[in-house]
Amino acid sequence: MSATSPDAPASRRPRREMTVAHIARLAGVSAPTVSKVINGHTGVALDTRQRIEDIIREHGYQRADSGPVSVPIVEILFQALDSLWALEIIRGVEQAIRDRGLAVALTEMQGRQTPGRAWTEQLLTRRPLGVIAVSADLTTRQHAQLRARGIPLVALDPTGEPAHAIPSVGATNWNGGLLAARHLLDLGHRRIAMINGPDSYLCCRARFDGYRAALETAGVDVDPSLVATAPLYVDGGIAAARRLLDRPDRPTAIFTGNDLQALGVYEAARQLGLRIPEDLSVVGFDDLPFVRWSTPALTTVRQPLAEMGAAAATTLLRVTAGEALEHDRVELPTNLVVRHSTAPPPTDTR
Repeated sequence: MSATSPDAPASRRPRREMTVAHIARLAGVSAPTVSKVINGHTGVALDTRQRIEDIIREHGYQRADSGPVSVPIVEILFQALDSLWALEIIRGVEQAIRDRGLAVALTEMQGRQTPGRAWTEQLLTRRPLGVIAVSADLTTRQHAQLRARGIPLVALDPTGEPAHAIPSVGATNWNGGLLAARHLLDLGHRRIAMINGPDSYLCCRARFDGYRAALETAGVDVDPSLVATAPLYVDGGIAAARRLLDRPDRPTAIFTGNDLQALGVYEAARQLGLRIPEDLSVVGFDDLPFVRWSTPALTTVRQPLAEMGAAAATTLLRVTAGEALEHDRVELPTNLVVRHSTAPPPTDTR
């Protein structure tokens, strides 16, 4: 008997032949129950839902025709929506899709890296055109759920190395860290501290690696006591900078993981009576719009956030159109923007 025969057991059918009826037979439930799970509807017991999801994932089921999207939206998944960093990305996505008659929907995970089960169920009910996950980690089950429903996913600034099947967009973070540290070295600084974000973020690890490469190339040892990790917020910058600047052999320059931490360094320096850049040089990362109006205007590494959002949206639209992507990973260039927060170190420390 051929494996493709109508009488062949459902578990041995080629994956492309899997249907709702086959899944229902394997799970021991009705076809309407399977349809509820596939479409993200409620009214299915948790153990039954998980059994059906396991079968969908095991057999690689994918709905051949998802039908029209009920609401033409692109969903953006954020850890938090409490800074201009997120606003710049939203602006870029919106610019890329506005002429397509699409809208943007936002989900905030309130600081978590992985969305909960409720988000997945609500998303499947909304059935967006696609999802852009910003610095977010989806579980294997969530990936399978989106794939089975024909909802494409693009990772933007992923926290870790994204799976090859998932297109991703980022920036040249390593080069940005290199540019920042090299700028300070060229000014004559040798005690260059770095306040970085969490090691769990791929972008933060890359920025630190660029910083370290610049110092080592210049023959300057990386002093572990001058490297701090803090949340990517102003308060994190204040706390870390106070620890670095309270010491008798304080650094003459600080490179931060983002602009918000840099503003925290400004405040810590003010509290200690230090002048920027006469006593301390500061370099940030992101080039958010407000930093040019800080006092003094902040030298920073420009990360093209709006362009990254637009690139992620464009990639998503290409995937939904069935176009082949030339590259799974796109990295947009970073560049140093020199303003007034950096200068040669004080003469008595050179």
